[in-house]
Amino acid sequence: MLSMHTSPVARLGGKETGGMNVYVRELSRALAARDIAVDIFTRATDASAPVIDTHSLGVPNARVINIPAGPRAAVSKHQLVEYVGAFAQGVYDFAARENSSYEIWHAHYWLSGAAAQCLQAKGLRAPIAQMFHTLGAMKNRVARSATEAETDARILTEHALMRSVARIIASTPRDMEQMLELYDAPRDRIVIIPPGVDTNVFRPIPTQRARDLIGRYDEKTVLFVGRIDPVKGLDTWFRAMKLVVERDPALRQHMCVCLIGGDLDDDIDPDSELARLVELKEELGIGDIVTFLGSRAQAALPFYYSAAAAVVMPSRYESFGLAALEAMACGAPVVASDVGGLSFLVHDDVTGFLVPEGNAEKFAEKILLLLRNPALRAEMGKRGVAEAQEYAWSNIAARMIELYQSIL
Repeated sequence: MLSMHTSPVARLGGKETGGMNVYVRELSRALAARDIAVDIFTRATDASAPVIDTHSLGVPNARVINIPAGPRAAVSKHQLVEYVGAFAQGVYDFAARENSSYEIWHAHYWLSGAAAQCLQAKGLRAPIAQMFHTLGAMKNRVARSATEAETDARILTEHALMRSVARIIASTPRDMEQMLELYDAPRDRIVIIPPGVDTNVFRPIPTQRARDLIGRYDEKTVLFVGRIDPVKGLDTWFRAMKLVVERDPALRQHMCVCLIGGDLDDDIDPDSELARLVELKEELGIGDIVTFLGSRAQAALPFYYSAAAAVVMPSRYESFGLAALEAMACGAPVVASDVGGLSFLVHDDVTGFLVPEGNAEKFAEKILLLLRNPALRAEMGKRGVAEAQEYAWSNIAARMIELYQSIL
């Protein structure tokens, strides 16, 4: 596994940590459980991190290898392209020292794909299975400013990878359609395999027990879990919540608009999305009901999902939407933008609601419907739990192994 720009064992909720970290970690664990040896190569960002980490994944057969490339500190992903060569050289040197050979390079995100190409050029020739997780061209479609836009280097590299790798792994049919439309990708190289969910961890917990264990948690809680990033559309959600409490003022006394994600330990960058949202909640007059919870341990998330009346995914673009799947597995109905992978993952009027992206009015309407109707919440939650079983990591790992075997 090549995950250059972010470690699968990094604390979740930071600027560059989210669904992809969970995906790499959990897929590696599931493969290791089937006696496949997995090394996850990632860029070292902590001076104290060991080169070989055999403990963080908690399973035999899977290791995290921290490769020095550039400063041992966080670096903007837009700058990391400068260190792709150094990262690939570090992987090459590690393999030489360990006398290791690899049958498959499974690259995550475009930077890792570029590193895999470097490794092939250096003589470590293994076929590349590429998962982009997000597409630069799609992010540019929804960017509202130059600062949100992706670089030309990313777009060009994605184009080149789609024509050179052995297989491209798409999360959903929509993901594949976007590759065909925006990159003219070879259709015969694309295989659709969705991400998975750990159904042993993400499972329904009785609502009152979940609230008691979390502590202060209001009955009418609307929850978001993910990175605090402009592409997540959180401003639309905030505007929707203003409409919710205007239409039903009594809810304000029992309402929590809760966000899990973001690093609240550091001073808030005044130019960050978090700072913009802090200001927006006061402008909208909902500062008293909005709570930024910061990052939370993965093991704690099922309690938050189970205690929530609704989980929102107001994204402007989402290749899959892992938090929506986790919420469904815990029995929480999801209100999501009708974009990307969410359009396939959330079944409208069955496991939640799909609404037009950016439409605060529609978000408010569906959130209010769930807040006022506990029977509907329970029914949608039950269907979501059943749907999530299909995405158990054991099932996804089996499909991935079939893909590897077909490549080999």
